[in-house]
Amino acid sequence: MKHSPRHWTVLSCSLLVASLGAGATACGGSADNPLSARPYDAGKQIVFNQPPGSGRAADPDKPLEVTAKGAETRITDVTAVDSQGRRLAGELSAKGDRWHSTSPMAAGVHYTVTVSTENQDGAPGQRTLAFDTTPAKKVLKVEFGPDEGKYGVGQPITAELSEPVKDKAARALVERGLVIDTPEPVEGAWHWVDDKNLHFRPKDYWPAHSWVSVRSNLEGVKIEDDLHGSASKPLRLEIGDRVEVTTDAAAHTLTFERNGEVINTIPVTTGKPGFSTRNGVKVVLGKQYFVQMRGDTVGIGGSEYYNLPVYYATRVTWSGEYVHAAPWSVGSQGYENVSHGCTGMSTANAAWFYENITEGDVVRVINSIGEDMEPFGNGFGDWNLDWKEWRDGSYLLKGTQEGRSAVDQARLRPTV
Repeated sequence: MKHSPRHWTVLSCSLLVASLGAGATACGGSADNPLSARPYDAGKQIVFNQPPGSGRAADPDKPLEVTAKGAETRITDVTAVDSQGRRLAGELSAKGDRWHSTSPMAAGVHYTVTVSTENQDGAPGQRTLAFDTTPAKKVLKVEFGPDEGKYGVGQPITAELSEPVKDKAARALVERGLVIDTPEPVEGAWHWVDDKNLHFRPKDYWPAHSWVSVRSNLEGVKIEDDLHGSASKPLRLEIGDRVEVTTDAAAHTLTFERNGEVINTIPVTTGKPGFSTRNGVKVVLGKQYFVQMRGDTVGIGGSEYYNLPVYYATRVTWSGEYVHAAPWSVGSQGYENVSHGCTGMSTANAAWFYENITEGDVVRVINSIGEDMEPFGNGFGDWNLDWKEWRDGSYLLKGTQEGRSAVDQARLRPTV
């Protein structure tokens, strides 16, 4: 069953631009049952805080107010929906004589407002008006990553903002507007890396042979003073097999597991003392058939300098850690660690690995004497944070009990 996305409620004020009549007065129906009548045009019985037909766009920073004229008319309901399908939150007085919006209006969008009334005899009335809001002076754009395509189960979703967002409430608002859809239940959370970058990952890896899409519902929404969200291009990723690679630096072996089954074990060499390979979980960043590797590009010189043609190179960090063919160290593979931090294997094994690995697959290093993989800044080390630490990076979920918040519950619902 497909669940509709949550809609932002946004404030309005209104320089109402155009009005549409709601039809003629009632005809037919019994005289003693006013509810059977067709709603009459209630245009003359209600007043907006800005007169309709002014020809100007409404200021999104002002609230919308609807007032009933005289004691003979009562407002029963007000529905305001923008061009993105988002409802405007509001509050109706106990007497039914006044309705006002209670949250900010979106900028640069079109609103349709339907007001329902009843007169002193209980006969229903209705009035529909439409207006545009002025465009935002400053917009927040969101660019999602990675590029569309097929990825492994470890691939995080990234969101890069065009403007920094520092306020806690504004960050929570941004998170609410970034919507993740999956075909089956997935528990996950956004994590703020810095003022302009967020990552989203599930509690566990993405389900294999699935898909994930992300979209922004922030268009026109007020984020902070003079800053509103803008339209953003959605993203959809296909998720392939569950591939988990484990490199044991002490045992000098690489184990390749697909969908829970070990399909290959390869003798390898990892980083020698002083250049030890990082422990922890990394995510494949990309593949290159040929790379000319030079020591000076990563700060290695002197007697340790190298300049080598390398084939079947699978990248796992931005700083230059690869899994690649290393024919010059075949005699050490499976026995000792002699590299400058990469995982080396025979050319035949590297070619097999290259053909079977995909961007977004998980590569984990254990039992190295090296440092731990950083969570951010050197590739995707997101999985090295436990779930509580990851969740604490969300301004919607931090401080809430796992699985109990409304946000958790909403994200557990799939879309098909």
